[in-house]
Amino acid sequence: MVRLGEILIAAGIVAWPLLIFSVVAIALIVERIVFWARILRRQDETLRQVMELYREDPDLAIKKLKRSVDLPVARIFLEALSLEDAEPEEFCLAMEGAIQAEVPILKRFSNVFDTIVSLSPLLGLLGTVLGLIQSFASLNLGDLSGNRTVGVTSGISEALTSTALGLVVALVTLFFANTFRGFYLRQLARIQEYAAAIELLYRRRYKQKEARHAAATSY
Repeated sequence: MVRLGEILIAAGIVAWPLLIFSVVAIALIVERIVFWARILRRQDETLRQVMELYREDPDLAIKKLKRSVDLPVARIFLEALSLEDAEPEEFCLAMEGAIQAEVPILKRFSNVFDTIVSLSPLLGLLGTVLGLIQSFASLNLGDLSGNRTVGVTSGISEALTSTALGLVVALVTLFFANTFRGFYLRQLARIQEYAAAIELLYRRRYKQKEARHAAATSY
C-alpha cells in the first residue's frame, strides 16, 4: 500500500482518474468472469439435453429450458418454443428476435472497457506533458544548483510514472476485454448453430403435423 501511494503521488494529478478507471475495470472484469464462468460451465450440457428432449417431446424440452432460464441460450429457445402453433417462419422470427435481445447482455460493459482502454494512455500522456512542463519550468540554464535539479527530476518522474500507469491500466483492461469479446463471438456462433438445428427439427415436426392433419381430414 505504501508503494502504491508513492506511485500515485509520483504520477501527479492524472493518477486519480487512472485509479478510478482501474477500480471500475477490476469490478467489471470480476462481474464478467463470474458471468462467463457460469455460462461456459453449464451451457453445452444444457443445450445437448434440450436437443435430446426436443426430439422426444417438446414439452420436456420447454420444462428443461424453464429450469435453466438464467442462461441466455435457454431464454432464446424458450421464447421461440413457447409459441403455440407457430408457422416455421414465425418460429424463425421469434428465434432471431430473442437472439438480438440477448446480444446486449452478452456484450455488456464492452463500451466501458473500450473507453478505459482508449482514455488511459491519453491520460498517461497528459501526465507526461504536465511533468515535462514542470521540469522545464524548474529548469534554469544559469542555475544548476541542487534546488533546481530537484524540480527537474520530480517533473521527469511524474512524466514517466503517469505514462507507465496509464499503459498498465490500458493493457490489463485490453487483455480481459479481448478475452470477453472472444467468449461473446464463440457464444454467438454456438447459439446460432443450435438455433439452426432446432429450427430444422421444428420444421420437420411441423410438416409431419400438417401431413397427419391433411391425412385425417381426407377421410
